Amino acid sequence: MKKYLLFFCFVFPLFLHAQRTQKPAIHAKNWLAITGKPMGATAGATIFNKGGNAVDAACGMLAATATMWDVLSWGGETQALIYNPNTGKVIGINALGVAPTGATPDFFKGKGMDYPPQYGPLSAVTPGTPGGLMTMLAEYGTMSLKAVLAPAMEMAAGYPIEIQTANAIESQKERIKAWPYSKKVYLPHLGEEREAPYPGEIFKQLDLLNTLEKLVEAEKIALAVGKSRKEAIYAAYDRFYKGDIADEFVRGCQEQEGLITKADLANWKVYIEEPDMTNYKGIDVYKLTSWVQGPVLLQALNMVEQFDMTCMEFNTAKYLHGLYQVMNMTFADRDFYYGDPYFEPKEPMKGLLSKEYAKKRVQEINWKKNDVDTKPGDPYPYEDGIKINPFQDLLKNWGGSVSAAPAPQFNENEEFPQGEDFYMGTTSIQAADKDGWVVSITPSGGWVPAVIAGNTGVGMSQRMQSFVLDAAENPYNVVEPGKRPRATLTPSMALKDGKPFISFAVQGGDSQDQNQLQFFLNMVEFGMNVQEAVEAPNMNSFQLRGSFGKHEFKPGVMLVNENTPPWTRKKLTEMGYKLEYNARTSGPINAIYFDWKNGSMWGGASNFGDDYGIGW
Repeated sequence: MKKYLLFFCFVFPLFLHAQRTQKPAIHAKNWLAITGKPMGATAGATIFNKGGNAVDAACGMLAATATMWDVLSWGGETQALIYNPNTGKVIGINALGVAPTGATPDFFKGKGMDYPPQYGPLSAVTPGTPGGLMTMLAEYGTMSLKAVLAPAMEMAAGYPIEIQTANAIESQKERIKAWPYSKKVYLPHLGEEREAPYPGEIFKQLDLLNTLEKLVEAEKIALAVGKSRKEAIYAAYDRFYKGDIADEFVRGCQEQEGLITKADLANWKVYIEEPDMTNYKGIDVYKLTSWVQGPVLLQALNMVEQFDMTCMEFNTAKYLHGLYQVMNMTFADRDFYYGDPYFEPKEPMKGLLSKEYAKKRVQEINWKKNDVDTKPGDPYPYEDGIKINPFQDLLKNWGGSVSAAPAPQFNENEEFPQGEDFYMGTTSIQAADKDGWVVSITPSGGWVPAVIAGNTGVGMSQRMQSFVLDAAENPYNVVEPGKRPRATLTPSMALKDGKPFISFAVQGGDSQDQNQLQFFLNMVEFGMNVQEAVEAPNMNSFQLRGSFGKHEFKPGVMLVNENTPPWTRKKLTEMGYKLEYNARTSGPINAIYFDWKNGSMWGGASNFGDDYGIGW
């Protein structure tokens, strides 16, 4: 009998998920292109078919999805991880914009604000996507900017707009009407009952097309005088951030009472970084560092690694509770310690990512009940050098449900906005090729409704809202000119035996690393294939300080799939959770799994939204 019980313990979680997926896994030998929209994936396939590598294709998809307003635009931000097969290293791309001149706590407090605004010109950091795209292409691509931008330029001249974006514009039209350049682009039927484009209507963005043509023209001029491919792309970069495009961007921004100056654009730059990494049971997992929430996943894996996963069955009450408590702790650390590493104070990342720190945190888990008052830990004893936390007083007074700087909370009778602030923004891009290049991107910002900067056609970012105004809430993420806000954007990549294993990313604001953690465990611990893993139902915690709007916080709320069994619901309720339900809780995850045994790649495209992949 004992032998059969052991068989059940090991096999049942795997058998449970041996079911047909709503989308097929994508099999490929030469290349894969996956992103948030079918036309965006087609742009990547077009680049691959013209001989481009995965970086070229990823840049083509980025340009296309930004042109389609796939929850981002050209004035947003780009975050990427790139695996370089020539060096065997994973590279981080930091193309997040910075707070402009005049963006100080006193400025926003003087306007009666608790945080920088959610919408409008004062929510804009400097644009990062153009610089991020051109830097990736120049440094690691093979094609010209003209070739990579060709699909996006064709789309800017006019493409059939999809239902999601068309209806998003219609739903936001009253806010859009306050901004003259946005109104001109977004609302072609002004004064009619429906003022936004109709789904399938040819949506034209001639100002944006003109801006992209200027970038290609700058590249052409540089090549004509003997500049290299790389130098020519950077000539286009300079035209955007220092030339006539910058002039019009700044003029249009300031006309609408935004703060961005010409010096802000000229002084901004892309950083090529070494990402953070942890090892989970022999797998090296890479994330961008503290200027995004990415290290949350690494901290969480350090903690989950200590769980006895042998009989912790998929999505049982014990499993969901354990993950929720891990998230309580790692997101509390995020909400207090994460910020721009290029500014003081320096984030204690060595301590936060220490295995010993993770062990200490796991010992604090109450396995019988949710802890609504989880606080950040103290990683400084695990740091090199400074061992004493410089913010002990702030840490002592900081709290989950009660704090010296209390986070706004919802009324118990108020419906939690699952489709709004918590999942705000972002698409995801995955690309890989037969030569070994792998790219994972979560670009975002400048989503509908964005303020378009003058006649550039470029929508401005809304990322300023992710700053805080008081050190009591997070001393590392207080708004300051030239500083990057701690964003939610967080691509992932995992290597095994020194080779790419999984590349993955997800949209969804504060839910991103929650969904990526469960996706990773689905594959590594529960034996799912990549498509099963992206479709499997996840849990989401709302016991964290949101990164958007009013930075809402709701301890004890857990989103679970509506098919969660009644006995699991009952047990979670007894543990102190207030459950919310949704039909799809996987999150829009896109991923590539590398099958080295067979010399192929598996692509997983989410069934959550419009995500789509093409492979060959």
